[in-house]
Amino acid sequence: MNFFRQYIAPLFIVLIFAVALLAVSARIFLPSDMMAPAPITEPVSVILNNLNNLNNLNNLSPQLALTAPFIF
Repeated sequence: MNFFRQYIAPLFIVLIFAVALLAVSARIFLPSDMMAPAPITEPVSVILNNLNNLNNLNNLSPQLALTAPFIF
């Protein structure tokens, strides 16, 4: 157990750190167009689905839309 604490565990921690450092610094070697973060856009199908849901909410009667949900 003492051998594990003094030699194996620190070596394991240093190896994990080295792998993480290698993965992060690999960005240097990527092409410049891949170094930018990924664009955050929604697919057209998601946008159309949200518009359809909004249209469905607008078609509700005003009295139904303003009532609070029933809570037990």
